[in-house]
Amino acid sequence: MTNNTGELESIARRIRRAAVRMSHDADVPHLGSSLSCVDILTALYWATARIDPAKPDAPGRDRIILSKGHAVSSLYAALSYRGFFPETTLASFGRPGACLAEHPYPGCVPGIEAATGSLGHGLSLGLGMALAGKTLGLDYRTFVVLSDGECNEGSVWEAAMMAPAQKLDNLTAIIDYNRWQATGRSEEVLALAPLAEKWKAFGWRTQEVDGHDMAALLRALRAPSGGDEKPSVIVAKTVKGKGVSFMEDNNNWHYRVPNEEELKNALKELE
Repeated sequence: MTNNTGELESIARRIRRAAVRMSHDADVPHLGSSLSCVDILTALYWATARIDPAKPDAPGRDRIILSKGHAVSSLYAALSYRGFFPETTLASFGRPGACLAEHPYPGCVPGIEAATGSLGHGLSLGLGMALAGKTLGLDYRTFVVLSDGECNEGSVWEAAMMAPAQKLDNLTAIIDYNRWQATGRSEEVLALAPLAEKWKAFGWRTQEVDGHDMAALLRALRAPSGGDEKPSVIVAKTVKGKGVSFMEDNNNWHYRVPNEEELKNALKELE
């Protein structure tokens, strides 16, 4: 683990470069969504979660679930750079018959905890893992990264009610609040605001942070439970397409794939 925010920001740029290249090479979209959650993943894998790439199935490991599975290019890059599998494997992303599919599933590479991408399921899966830890007397934590669009789903709010009822203070949800969904602004599709207040009303310990401020993310992720036996949620305000100026806050990059010139310009910005 590291507390050096400069080092973490450098890692995040490296992950963003990989995600851009993977999208281009494999002709796979969802790049804007992948770029918005990179800082969250970096803070988790390098500075928060208790994990060992050499022992990816250790019973006491912390669990990290990327519920917004369409952003998996950033997750694959993070796992690879963290040492879970060789970096050369990234070149197989999105290839027919290859392991690195466009949505993650357990067993494809070490470090993937759950099959996700059918939106709204990740929090329920994480709740089950957190409850299992309590039942077995294991002290691991479970982290679930959701999109704001997922908060449209009823299954998310069922889990949001269940977790406080079970006193799952070992469960943390991080919402990648980039304010876009596939077809429009989140607030235009469904009235999410005030999002943090809604989670608080459901019984969660709630924090709002700048999702690209590494120091703020670390403080939020490492905040003590306070002994109130409540699950935690971090509403991380992010920018879709973060790190590449012509992609930032531009929802065209939900489905677009960079061409050669755009790839070149994006990689230059991320140097």
